[in-house]
Amino acid sequence: MTRILKYLGIAAAMTLILACFLPWVNIHGNLTVKGVDTTGTNFGKPGYLHLVFALFFLAFTLIQRLWAKRFNLLVIVFNIAWAIRNYLVISRCEGGECPQKEIGLYLVLICSVIMTFSALFPAMELREEK
Repeated sequence: MTRILKYLGIAAAMTLILACFLPWVNIHGNLTVKGVDTTGTNFGKPGYLHLVFALFFLAFTLIQRLWAKRFNLLVIVFNIAWAIRNYLVISRCEGGECPQKEIGLYLVLICSVIMTFSALFPAMELREEK
């Protein structure tokens, strides 16, 4: 089961990278906000931090050391917190205008949850001390 979660986490990290380039919200049909392109808003570039977290997750998932699995938990906690923050901040209504949520925002949240489960149950065998 843990092997399946490892590969599912790797696939989720790659999908997260793709989701950063997809539309996140659409504001009245004339302004589309993406994770790496937020032109016309004050959101900054929230997708770039997801890209960094996904790359660290992939590296720490593929390294078969205990310290890598522990650092992976740290990376994943920051990633899930950033995903929840982005969902709440970017999709909120302001000034009577409510943006229409797009697939990219949902994918970021779903992939972050899958990556969290993958990091919580790593596929690794521990050696016994002599």
